[in-house]
Amino acid sequence: MHKFSTEAPTRFGDSPRILGECLGLSPNSIALRDEDLCIIRSIKWIGLVLFLVSGCFVPLFAQVNSSELSPAEIIDKVDQMLRGDSSQGRVEMSVVTRRWERNIMMEIWSEGTEKALIIVLQPKKEAGTTTLKVGSDMWNYLPKIDRTIRVPSSMMMGSWMGSHFTNDDLVKESRLIRDYEIEIAYEGDREGVEVYEFLLTPHPDAPVVWGKMLYQVRKQDLLPTWAEYYGEDGELKRTMTFSEYREMGGRLVPTKSRMVPQDKPEEYTEMIYHELHFDIPIPQGTFSLSSLRRSR
Repeated sequence: MHKFSTEAPTRFGDSPRILGECLGLSPNSIALRDEDLCIIRSIKWIGLVLFLVSGCFVPLFAQVNSSELSPAEIIDKVDQMLRGDSSQGRVEMSVVTRRWERNIMMEIWSEGTEKALIIVLQPKKEAGTTTLKVGSDMWNYLPKIDRTIRVPSSMMMGSWMGSHFTNDDLVKESRLIRDYEIEIAYEGDREGVEVYEFLLTPHPDAPVVWGKMLYQVRKQDLLPTWAEYYGEDGELKRTMTFSEYREMGGRLVPTKSRMVPQDKPEEYTEMIYHELHFDIPIPQGTFSLSSLRRSR
């Protein structure tokens, strides 16, 4: 079991320089109250909710007959997450940078891709911080100041502090099959596993940040193994790997994913599922504003 850190970046008030780097601000521009810091720290839960419910883990049933599917249909399956009508689980996020390491344990409830509730369990000082997503509307509850904050769409376009995920990962308002032209770049054996490698090229008017993507999935069950993201200059910017395939809730899933930036190969952000349940009854009122305070 990992040790849950309570060190930086939660204590941003002690380090204006680090806070400025995370937010893209100069150190001289930072003069924040404790309440402001609580609100800023809460922004990371916005991204986390969208990340969890928008396709970074892709549970699919094994033994898919992929030969009958088009490239777009295969990617569509890979792009969809938590295929059940509802789900509940526990997930751990670890962020490792040159300056600090941080672990957070959360509980997630979801219904389709439109509703999600994330409850922070650890570390203790942030336990009870909760995010609710219903459609395109989102709210954060901050127990330290006992406030519920509605999140404007403009804030969702900001970067996720301290992690290695982009706005596109977190917001994920679009789907790959809509924004990219998809073709098979390679089909065959790699390291003893039959795989597809897909080339995804964005449509001219697509609102995406990548010049192209390469995406590899296993042919047998269409589970992802890795994804590479390239800038408009054609250079590799980062790599996401998927691993530790296990059965959870009656489905085979990659329980771990890791994002590594190309220019900082010693850093990463990792997500690990410890528990997942699918197609379960969701208590009435789970996805309501009143549920935010009940999660304390």
